[in-house]
Amino acid sequence: MKTRKEAITFCSKLEDVMEDYPFHDPNWTVMRHKKNMKTFSCIYQRQDYIWINVKCSTEWRDFWRNAFQSVVPAYHMNKEHWNSIILDGTVPEPDVKRMIQESYDLTRPKKKEKIGVRKEGAKNGFT
Repeated sequence: MKTRKEAITFCSKLEDVMEDYPFHDPNWTVMRHKKNMKTFSCIYQRQDYIWINVKCSTEWRDFWRNAFQSVVPAYHMNKEHWNSIILDGTVPEPDVKRMIQESYDLTRPKKKEKIGVRKEGAKNGFT
């Protein structure tokens, strides 16, 4: 994955997402969940490459940054929770897709518990 189009195409295949341009700047493509409008990736060009900002769990944040020089603290985002992936060809495509998928999963709408349905573990007194 090296182009904006490839990144947008991959993100668009995920369930219930939308492509947005909230900054009125065609350089910034924001991929969001339709239901909660949360961003899971920002795709933009910077320093002659396409960059993708993705949310990451704190457990994986440093792993990705240490594994690849082209995964850095996110540009214009909270560096504790977001990484930037620079699409310069050094990060294998399966890893790029995995990071996007993780970001999607971390930001997806929470499923509401139905009334009368107990949480797993509630039967043992644990909630």
